[in-house]
Amino acid sequence: MAVEFLLNGKHMSFDGDPDTPLLWVIRDHAGLTGTKYGCGIAQCGACTVHLDGKNRRSCVTPIDTVAGKTVTTIEGVSGPIAEAVQKAWVAIDVPQCGFCQSGQVMSAIGLLAQKPRPTDADIDAGMAGNICRCATYVRIRQAIKDAAAGAKVSA
Repeated sequence: MAVEFLLNGKHMSFDGDPDTPLLWVIRDHAGLTGTKYGCGIAQCGACTVHLDGKNRRSCVTPIDTVAGKTVTTIEGVSGPIAEAVQKAWVAIDVPQCGFCQSGQVMSAIGLLAQKPRPTDADIDAGMAGNICRCATYVRIRQAIKDAAAGAKVSA
């Protein structure tokens, strides 16, 4: 039986193994490659997407658990928080190699959606599990703070 869900606002149907990770449906079946494979065990954050508006590691999310839900990837993220995060990321040149950045950005957007004015502790908790091999953590933290200050959302 096919799994039906919304992917970046468009109807998606997957008629395959219900245990297939969402990551592979996004990449291999929908052709959206912004969501990255990093570890396969939900420890690095490279595969972070939003499932009904909440951060989710797509590498360990069986496709059958997203039936009837909304999945947003880096290609489909939008709105004032996303724009503020993207602008902040560019303004201070956060990425180095860039591999982890789609997951970092998705996690930052999810964090700011939950906590529009995060403290350092909130940022640490919200970004925990997002690994950057280039160690751009100081710039990531600053970009999140800058996005929070620039986002046109209510606190």
